[in-house]
Amino acid sequence: MKTLIVTFVIAFMSLSLSAQKRSDLTGPAYKNYKPWLHDNEPTAVYSIAKKENLTGPERKNEKPWENKTDKIYTSINFGSDKNKLTGPAFKNYKPWRKNKS
Repeated sequence: MKTLIVTFVIAFMSLSLSAQKRSDLTGPAYKNYKPWLHDNEPTAVYSIAKKENLTGPERKNEKPWENKTDKIYTSINFGSDKNKLTGPAFKNYKPWRKNKS
């Protein structure tokens, strides 16, 4: 029984160690790697635009297989106008006073 448990523990440990992503670089090449010299393609991130929030009896009696609504996806944009500001304008930036123009 003990050998069976030890075997399972060793197998689990070896699987968890091999699941990690390994880098091809080792030694001085790994130490001197400069990520800004290599081009990485940005990944687009999407979110569901609007979901219908049901509450009460409507939520309880909802049948997921009868819901035929199409999901509308919108892209998520990172960054803001605040990133372009410096000095007192950055310090006094108020996001609720954005210009709608």
